[in-house]
Amino acid sequence: MERYLTDTNVISDYFSASLPASGLQFMDSVIDAVPNLSIITQIVLLCRKTDDDKEQRVKDFITDSEVLDITPEVIIHCVDIRRDKKVKTPDAIIAATAIANDYTLISNNDKDFKGLKGLKYINPYGI
Repeated sequence: MERYLTDTNVISDYFSASLPASGLQFMDSVIDAVPNLSIITQIVLLCRKTDDDKEQRVKDFITDSEVLDITPEVIIHCVDIRRDKKVKTPDAIIAATAIANDYTLISNNDKDFKGLKGLKYINPYGI
């Protein structure tokens, strides 16, 4: 069974129901299983200013998710990514987390992630 790491932008679009129908359906199946997040995604989600209801919904989502830490293997992949392509460190950590754990990254950030060496990637807008 395919395992997925979900990026911040997709979670935000999922919560706001702004993904296309096929992308929403795909994300429903991903989120029905235990969602996997990078610790970077957790930080970004928690830093967003929003109303109390949305903030609680995000906190509940994170509680129900598996948050993957930065491990020595993630650091090695992150360094390789940053040396190979000009990607900001947070995005490189997210990609490296997916690579190190053999997950497919779900994101709407084709610019930084599409074609990245060793990364399995899917954009829910293109499903």
